[in-house]
Amino acid sequence: MQTLADAGEHEVIGEIVAAAPSALNGDDAAVLFPAPPNSRTVASTDTMVEGRHFKREWSRPEEIGKKAITQNFADIEAMGARPVAALLAMSAPSDTPVAFVRGVAEGIAARCGDYTAELVGGDLTRSEEIVVTVTAIGALGGSMPALALTRARAGQSIVAHGRLGWSAAGLDLLRAFGRELPAGHERLGALIDQHCVPWLSPGRGVIARATGATAATDNSDGLVPDLGIFARRSGVRMDLNADAIAPDELLEEAGVLLGIDPWKWVLSGGEDHTLLVTTAKDAPSGFRPIGRVLKGEGVTLDGKPADYEEGWVSF
Repeated sequence: MQTLADAGEHEVIGEIVAAAPSALNGDDAAVLFPAPPNSRTVASTDTMVEGRHFKREWSRPEEIGKKAITQNFADIEAMGARPVAALLAMSAPSDTPVAFVRGVAEGIAARCGDYTAELVGGDLTRSEEIVVTVTAIGALGGSMPALALTRARAGQSIVAHGRLGWSAAGLDLLRAFGRELPAGHERLGALIDQHCVPWLSPGRGVIARATGATAATDNSDGLVPDLGIFARRSGVRMDLNADAIAPDELLEEAGVLLGIDPWKWVLSGGEDHTLLVTTAKDAPSGFRPIGRVLKGEGVTLDGKPADYEEGWVSF
């Protein structure tokens, strides 16, 4: 199997470009197409480290690439913007198979295609472990403000698009069983898939902003921790409706199998990249109400402190 050391930097970069072709890629920097009138550029970056954010024995290269794009484009969507391009910086040991890098690029290209975006450049270097960093670029159209964390107001509804708790449950299943689930529990594979290759319907942030939403974030570190930052930045209290976010049948089944309270996954799991939005209007298409914005501070569940609040921490 050909490794990065065998192929050399330029041949590997050629494999990435072949897997994720773009007319904008190939020079020292990408010159993007002119932005639409009255629009602003939005940018975000995120890093995935092998052993901390993914494992090769659990995730196929294509899944790693899709996950890297999803978590970055979710941040663009959470501003109410449309993702238009991505940059990839990848570090890897010299004995990493070229096929692995190409697979990651193929996953990036596939997920970029879901958003009508392109991989327009990046960098490749040697390191002791695999590190995948994506920088996402988006366009925020029109004159309305972005969906900033400071713009939630008392009296609004909290609405969500996407799963809650599935990714965290999938991670605990992977830790217990790998990708080979016990007989009779095969349907829990959907939870594992949500962890390895999370999905967010393209355009929901744009729709939320266009229909009157004022603020948003994505569920990356855990529902309660992320809403806690949201509440603190806006100076409000986020009160969740327990019935609206209660664990579904798959989470309940996984909880029994693993001996874990499924509420832990829902409240503090993270990495589903669910869009969490505040609005004074009806829930936008694809969203569902999960709570209320009230005067006060912090995050509550039916008016009381939540049982699980820790979430993901980087250090």
